[in-house]
Amino acid sequence: MPAPAPLLKSKPVNGLLAALVVLAAAVATAPAPAAASAAVSMDVAPADRALVPFHARYLVYRGGKPLGEATLQLVPLADDRWRIDLRIEATRGLMGLAGLDLQQSTVFEAPGDQLRPLSQSTVRKALFSRKQITGTYDWTHHAARWTGDVKKTRRAPVPLRDGDLNGLLINLAVLRDAAPGATLQYRFVDDGRARDQQYVVAAARESQVVDDLSYNAMRVERVRGGGEATTFWVVEAVPTPIRIVQHDDDGVIELQLIDYQEA
Repeated sequence: MPAPAPLLKSKPVNGLLAALVVLAAAVATAPAPAAASAAVSMDVAPADRALVPFHARYLVYRGGKPLGEATLQLVPLADDRWRIDLRIEATRGLMGLAGLDLQQSTVFEAPGDQLRPLSQSTVRKALFSRKQITGTYDWTHHAARWTGDVKKTRRAPVPLRDGDLNGLLINLAVLRDAAPGATLQYRFVDDGRARDQQYVVAAARESQVVDDLSYNAMRVERVRGGGEATTFWVVEAVPTPIRIVQHDDDGVIELQLIDYQEA
């Protein structure tokens, strides 16, 4: 089983966020193994995939060996706002000894079928090290800015366009928009950068097994807009990816969903 690339460096952290955080609203707890004989597939129109609070948990692997766990949750806030929280905690291997703990949150609003980032915070902690980056999306002046432990070359304001998304929200949008054979285009604005990203959904579904339950899943690949090759498998009936694989210069990461439930 493949597993995670180093998360201590800036590039792998952003890549892992993009790979892990394809989000949507969760419904109920993970299916019971007793249903393993049936292949699960449910077609849901993108417009019907409304936001619902959820909490999901993944096992994280690197080099075929367990690295730790990741948790992902979607939380409703006041004034029709939402917050996505991601935490990756290394408990095994050298990264476990280093006490790696990555946390990221994004506050956003969702007018109509849009996802509009408002602010974000990323904190990376390891042995004798702590780094924090804060981002603000100012839609009045159409500019985004990052402060804290951000590279000097990424401290200048980034012009915003209507429809721009950060990494967490692009992945949520991919899960919302995925349909067999579709090509999806988004503009990524995150960590002081802006670039176009393209995702392709395979025309044919693939069988994937999670906790002994077989799913007819859509395979989604990012084909443009990032140095890492990222593939994930999604099912309309499951509001978060059931499997994620990422290849980059540092190796292969695999994330496996182990449970999810409504908050």
